[in-house]
Amino acid sequence: MKALGLITISLCCIAAPLAAQDTTHARPAQRPHAGMGQRGEHGEMDEMMPMMREMMAPMMRVMAYTPDHLLSRKDSLKLTPDQISRLTAIQNSAKSAHDAAAADIKTHLGGVSQTFQAASPDTNALRTHFEAAHAAMGRAHWAMLSAAAQARAALTDAQRQKIDAWVNAMEQREGHEH
Repeated sequence: MKALGLITISLCCIAAPLAAQDTTHARPAQRPHAGMGQRGEHGEMDEMMPMMREMMAPMMRVMAYTPDHLLSRKDSLKLTPDQISRLTAIQNSAKSAHDAAAADIKTHLGGVSQTFQAASPDTNALRTHFEAAHAAMGRAHWAMLSAAAQARAALTDAQRQKIDAWVNAMEQREGHEH
C-alpha cells in the first residue's frame, strides 16, 4: 500500500505525455476487459486514458515542435547546420531545466508517500509536498513548452508549414479538432 499512492501519482504524471503520443486508440471490442462497466487488469488507468488523450490533444501541436522531435526529422525538414546547432542548444537547456524539475518531483512525491504512511497522516505536510510536486511538474512542462516555442522560431516558414501539415494529418487520423 505504501508504494501504491506514489505509483498512482507517478503514473498520472507519466500518462499525460504518453497519452499524447499514443496512436493506437484501440476500440473496446479490440481489447479484452475494456467494455463498459468492466475493468481490465489496469483498472482505473484504462478509464483515465481517454480523458488524458482528450486533455493532451491540444498539446500535440506544441509537442511537434520540441527540439528532439525536430532534430529527429532534420533530414526531411532540411535543417541547416545553424538550425541544428540552435535546436541542440535549446534541447540541452530544456533538458537541464526538465531534469532539475524531475528531481524535485521525485523528492516531493517521496515526501507524499512517506507522510501518508503515518496512521493519521498530517494533511498540511501532504499538501506541502503535493503542491511542491505539482509546481515542479509545472516547471517541467514549462521547460518543454518554452523549448518548443524557441524551436518553432528557429524554423523557416516552409519548415513550420511542413510540421503543421504533419500535425493536421495526425489530428484528422485520430479524429481531433484543431
